[in-house]
This record gives sequence, structure tokens and C-alpha cells, in this order.
Amino acid sequence: MIAVDAPSLLYRAFFALPGSITDGRGHPVNALLGCTNLVLQAIERHAPRAVVMCFGAEAATYRVELHAGYHADRPPMPDELAWQWERAPAFFGAFAWTTLHAGDLEADDLLGSLAQAEVAAGGSALLFTGDRDMFQCVSDSVAVLFPRSGSKGGPELVDVAGVHERYGIEPAQVPDFIALRGDPSDGIPGAKGIGEKTARDLLREFGTLDSAIDNALAQSPRVRAALHGQADELRAFRHMATLQPVPVERPADRPTDFAAAAGAAEELGMRRLAERLRATA
Repeated sequence: MIAVDAPSLLYRAFFALPGSITDGRGHPVNALLGCTNLVLQAIERHAPRAVVMCFGAEAATYRVELHAGYHADRPPMPDELAWQWERAPAFFGAFAWTTLHAGDLEADDLLGSLAQAEVAAGGSALLFTGDRDMFQCVSDSVAVLFPRSGSKGGPELVDVAGVHERYGIEPAQVPDFIALRGDPSDGIPGAKGIGEKTARDLLREFGTLDSAIDNALAQSPRVRAALHGQADELRAFRHMATLQPVPVERPADRPTDFAAAAGAAEELGMRRLAERLRATA
């Protein structure tokens, strides 16, 4: 199964492709086209039994309540993208891709829950997302497909070894790592004066954020002050970075319907895509 962070890929495609790509009636379709091409490339390479397009809230209420700066710096959705966003579920549905919404939680939470459901049933999952928070889901049965800017080689497959190479920690330690280092893209400030290297070293030595806080007296004055002075705040940051469960069932097998997808692409003026889909069908 491939679970797709649809907001992540739609935004990425919207800003990567020119707005001059339209449906012939003046409506941009660059986000829909770019996102679809990315997913089709992943399907070609990995032959999933099902594809799930995941949506959710822009910012889960509980995360904003924990820290008012969470997602606070993100600009409003452009009108040209909003038009495509509204049509995305029906368009993706023509491909026989399941669309799910996380309700009050975020698409990330839904991806994580789908991965758990898939593994519990004996399967394996690929999570297609540009959000590094999802590295916490990586295991022997779950990997992340991480988009690479300006690369024709397709997304990077990040497995357990890939998380080790990037961060030097275990996947399960990622929320603790984010709490310490911070995550500017989400508006999580992290511990004052603690960067990526110190966060990694603390987790390598102590294993968890709580253990690092308990052993703060053995650290330098700067690190000790951050761990003691921000202890409750750092635990809140970790809670924000930790994926929350979304009630979900394992999706049924659904192969991509290339013929129906070609018709949907044609209706939105994506003639080249429609031709490719018909040839595949």
C-alpha cells in the first residue's frame, strides 16, 4: 500500500509547475497534474496493492493549544490552489485511489494510522510525503518516499538505515529529536541553544527526552539550562510531533483504473497525461 500525503504533494506541485498549465477554461491544474505524476511514478516503481490519498486539518486543534506558534507562519492557500483542492477527491477517485480525511487531526496522523493497520494485517507500507515528521513511522515494514527537488530520479526511499544516516537516531526517537532541535516548518522552536548535533548526541546517550532531562546536571551550563528551564515545554513539543491515532481500517485492494483516469484527465485539459493513461490501460 502507498499512503500519500496529498496536501504535501499538492503544495509541492503547485509551486514547482507553472500556473499556465490550465484546463482550457483558465483554471490552473498544475497542482493536480504534478501530484498525479508523482503518484503514478511511485505506482510504476512499487506496484502497490492500493493507493490512499490522505487529507486532514491544516493544524490539529490540540497542537495549536499546546503552542500558539504551531503552523502560525503559513500563508493562506492561494485561490488557484483552492480551486484544484476542491476537485482533488473526485479527480483522484477516477483513478480508483481511495481518499480519506483525518477529521480534526492532520494528514500525517492518518498516514501513520494507515501504516499501522497495514503492518498489523501482515503487509508493508510506503508513505509518500515531504514531511520529515513521518520518519518516526519507519520500520522493517514501513518506509517513506521523500520527494527530491529538481531530481528526475524520483523520490528518495527512506528506510531505517536512511533515518540513521540522516539523523543518527532510531525512527522511534524522531519526536524527541524534533522536540529538542525544533522544526521551523511547523513552528516548533525546540530547546534554546540546542541544535541538531546536540539533540542527536543527547538521544544517543540517554535514549529519550525524559532521560536527557533527568540527567541534565551532567551537561554543559547551556544544555542544562535548556533542559531544566524548558522541561514541560519540551514535553509539549514532543507531544505535538508525535502522530496521533486515527480510526481507520486497512484499505481494500484497488488497482489503478487507467481508462477511467484518462477520461478525467481529458476533462481537465491534461491531454498528454490522458494519452499516457490510455496507452497504459
